Amino acid sequence: MPQSTVVAIAMLLMIAAIAESKSTIEPCANSDSCNALVGYTLYADLKVSEVAALFQIDPIALLTANSIDISYADVENHILPSQLFVKIPIICSCVDGIRKSVSTRYKTRPSDTLGSIADTVYGGLVSGEQIREANGNLVTDPSVLDVGMSLVVPLPCTCFNSSDNFLPAVYLSYVVREMDSLAGIASRYYTTVTDLMNVNAMGSVAVKAGDIISVPLPACASNFPRYASDFALLVPNGSYAITASHCVQCSCGPGNLNLYCTPASLAVSCSSMQCKNSNLMLGNVTAQPSSAGCNVTTCSYGGFVNGTIATTLSNFLQPRCPGEHQFPPLIAPPTTVTRDSMFAPAPAPSLSDGAGSKTPKSSFMPSSGSLPGISPANGPIGSTSDATSLVNPLSSFPTLAFLLLLLKLALLTAS
Repeated sequence: MPQSTVVAIAMLLMIAAIAESKSTIEPCANSDSCNALVGYTLYADLKVSEVAALFQIDPIALLTANSIDISYADVENHILPSQLFVKIPIICSCVDGIRKSVSTRYKTRPSDTLGSIADTVYGGLVSGEQIREANGNLVTDPSVLDVGMSLVVPLPCTCFNSSDNFLPAVYLSYVVREMDSLAGIASRYYTTVTDLMNVNAMGSVAVKAGDIISVPLPACASNFPRYASDFALLVPNGSYAITASHCVQCSCGPGNLNLYCTPASLAVSCSSMQCKNSNLMLGNVTAQPSSAGCNVTTCSYGGFVNGTIATTLSNFLQPRCPGEHQFPPLIAPPTTVTRDSMFAPAPAPSLSDGAGSKTPKSSFMPSSGSLPGISPANGPIGSTSDATSLVNPLSSFPTLAFLLLLLKLALLTAS
């Protein structure tokens, strides 16, 4: 074979390697974990419970993460439309020196291949080769899978100390689409191109379909004790989280980034949510004007400890009395796909007291004579991550292996 042909094949190999999709990887060295999100586009019409089962998460947690009203009857069986974009709440762990989520398992069905599971079912969040590596010797042929196999599906995620520019943040792993640009992604998620480039260690603004980038979302942080089961709870701005065995619902925004928790409306058996030495219930606030300002008393959530809902009664004086608390807007369970629902951006904090919903259907109505107000459960300010964000190629070994074989044959022929 002519030397020029060998050179051409080598160049094709280099181009293929460069063209592979990239994903932001965060190295780690300890066993801690964090709250994270992955962006997922439904490949078919699926019930809420089906989507939750794909990722082994609580259906109610899926709904609250996307600000979908959980007060609708039989909402877990609501059918979500194909191509709907949703944010999936996951736990991001440190595995083999990098951040990833390994709690998702998939049971194979007839006609499944590793490629179809990765590209279709999980929407490009993982590659077939990554699934193969995560399951060791369980998979011998990626194109022939036994029905009923339980496969670990490693999902991308990052923590970066749960902070962005020293403020609390939750990181969303976002799969870039054909129509996306870095500026467009930054605009949708209320951040800047510079911030995205810094987070993802990017040398240019170029992105292409299939790349997975980390998007920081402003969040409300908790200050629950370390021994609480929901320690380090983070709620992205403009959304909700369910905790304490479905008894407590916490929200973030839109007027500020202070975590605000109230009893959830779900019909479950819960421990007492009344603050000690008070007739105030969780989420209640009383305000008494005085010549010195406004005396405010709050009953706030202190974490879920040994099956008990901890509450904290606080009294403080502030210059003026708080207005009625504004909740993030809730949406009805989606039945159609619109541009907004395809991208589901996290709303930015609003400076207006008139933004947001005053009382979501799923929230607790305070008792007569009390006002909903701001929870004092302000989260600690985060710190920047010491880890380096690396944009590395995702595995696509079948293509590269084929080109390597061609190169080897070409070199043998040339010699």
